[in-house]
Amino acid sequence: MNTLAQDTADSIKKSPAVLLSAPQEIEAFIVKYFKVPQEPFVDSHAEKTFLYRAQKEIRNLLATEGYFSPAITVTHRSEEGISKPEITIDPGNQIRVSGIDITFQGEITQPSEKYRQRIDDIRTAWPLKPDAPFRSTDWEQAKNTLLSLLTQEEFAAANIVNSQARIDPDLAHAHLTIEIDSGPVFYFGAIQITGLERYASSLITDLAPFKTGDPYRRELLHRYQMALQKSPQFGTVSVSITPDIAQHRAIPVQVTLAEAKSQRFAFGAGYSSNNGARGEVNYRNYNFLDRAWNLTSMLRLEQKRQTFFAGIDTLPDQNNINHSLIASLQMTDIENLKTTEQKIGFNRNYQTPEVQMQWGLNWQRENKQPAGALHQINEALTLDWRWRRQIIDNPVNIRRGHVSEIRFGGGSQQLFSTQDFIRTYARHQSWWPVGARDVFYVRAEIGYTLAPSRFGIPQEYLFRAGGIQSIRGYDFKSIGVQEGNATVGGRVMLTGTAEYTHWLTQQWGAAAFADIGSAADSWHTLHPFLGYGSGIRWRSPAGPVALDLARSHETGTLRIHFSMAVAF
Repeated sequence: MNTLAQDTADSIKKSPAVLLSAPQEIEAFIVKYFKVPQEPFVDSHAEKTFLYRAQKEIRNLLATEGYFSPAITVTHRSEEGISKPEITIDPGNQIRVSGIDITFQGEITQPSEKYRQRIDDIRTAWPLKPDAPFRSTDWEQAKNTLLSLLTQEEFAAANIVNSQARIDPDLAHAHLTIEIDSGPVFYFGAIQITGLERYASSLITDLAPFKTGDPYRRELLHRYQMALQKSPQFGTVSVSITPDIAQHRAIPVQVTLAEAKSQRFAFGAGYSSNNGARGEVNYRNYNFLDRAWNLTSMLRLEQKRQTFFAGIDTLPDQNNINHSLIASLQMTDIENLKTTEQKIGFNRNYQTPEVQMQWGLNWQRENKQPAGALHQINEALTLDWRWRRQIIDNPVNIRRGHVSEIRFGGGSQQLFSTQDFIRTYARHQSWWPVGARDVFYVRAEIGYTLAPSRFGIPQEYLFRAGGIQSIRGYDFKSIGVQEGNATVGGRVMLTGTAEYTHWLTQQWGAAAFADIGSAADSWHTLHPFLGYGSGIRWRSPAGPVALDLARSHETGTLRIHFSMAVAF
């Protein structure tokens, strides 16, 4: 056999054993869900059996897309001398929605403005509007959505008692009818706990965002489960109800959980261009003193900073409030300034998914040793307030959102402080998506410490700038006030950032940025420093890792800024 004849024979063998003829969109839909045989039929009986089944299945498939009167014919066509069956499909007119009647029964029909409005909202939310194509999947999804809207609040046992789609093939219309029984209003009852061994039941019940007798809301169950899942005492948590109409006045809330290990050690290592290489060890006890309090202790050793921290956190109550007792020891050696700080504090914390607020009473003693200048011992008993609000789309890789923070605190010589001062600080960050992947980010922060002078005030309540999350192109905390050969904190600070990240793939991106700002001892001595450059971004499982090359506008010096942490 010559080459041309062989190629022709191979082409015929590779072509389907059954041919389809239909409009392009219909053919693509049929091929997606209906398998066309590639091998020739063994005999005429097998061919007839397949064609009979094919016409039936294709007719059913077309009905799911709203084609209820298709014309399907079978003929034979010759390809290079080989006769093959051909299925020709004329889908006809697609059925479209002509109208929808949604009726209600049950307690939701009581004469109440609230319920009348809710019925109107549910009808308005119905997705299959008149003249929309009638598809089986859309019809079922629309009914499920309708039922979900009703059961999400009060009517936990609502159900569809009747639904009908009256099809008129001649007019290509579908008139939809749905009847819903809302059932009675459900109210939260007692919390039933399964799986609790080491802890008191109050650990579970105190986190409930509802009280016995409150009307049922599905969103409250979701919030309750999220709060329990965040508790380190538990590994897995499930919160649910069984919508039994007989118990609608006090429906039990079922909490099923598995307790986690109460003690845990963790080790970690990392590197940052701010503080250099880092190693750390953490110990946590989630049942301290058998009260389900959280004991946290951490030893972190960095090239420029060494920290030991210990803290005890009580459990949050129903108002999302808990209390903390902390103690820490920290030593730093940054820009020729050595400090040793001992600190103890007591905090009152309020936290929701979006807002954090903290009141704290803290005492600290700082040994300040600037190279070439006077060494000092600074003490401060401070009352601090902190407020933070974040609304972001993804806590690990943010594309859209805003984070704002405000801090306010101070001390007095009359109350165990070596200097009178009031410290204020504010910061805002915003992310905006650009196109399908890119992100534009801006940051601004301002700080001001009101005091006769900076002397006698611990460095925590003063300001330095430079480095990551400040002004790249300059060393970490290298911008401030000169004391001898050291850079120390000043009473004023202002910095800002604009950054654009173009994601080349889902994992890798490139960024261009500019940072500007300064820290000084007064506003009139504040000299702005500018840094700009570009960098590489990698979306790691723990968040973006950044490698930046930044240029100092003041000196033209190039600096690499890198931040990465790996736990093991």
